[in-house]
Amino acid sequence: MVEITITKSNFEEEVVRSDKPVMLDFWATWCGPCRMLAPTIEEIAKERNDIKVGKVNVDDEGALASAFGIVSIPTVVVIKNGEEVARAVGYRQKDELLDMLK
Repeated sequence: MVEITITKSNFEEEVVRSDKPVMLDFWATWCGPCRMLAPTIEEIAKERNDIKVGKVNVDDEGALASAFGIVSIPTVVVIKNGEEVARAVGYRQKDELLDMLK
């Protein structure tokens, strides 16, 4: 699977109503740690068909970032059945991100 760009307009369908857990990466183009994390997020998206991986650009989607209380990026949030079940702030190793899905 590939990463999905999550916006205010597709959030309800892609995240809230998803039948799979969703890993959301809150990021921005100017954020160094976000750029370091991007290949790992992409890898997870390609390897795992049992989840959705979404990317939320906080500059473009300020309302979504606010709704999630994002104050620092990168922030990775896991949503299951429309509810947040895990959150990690800052750069994380792949195994730490995968552990959030358990």
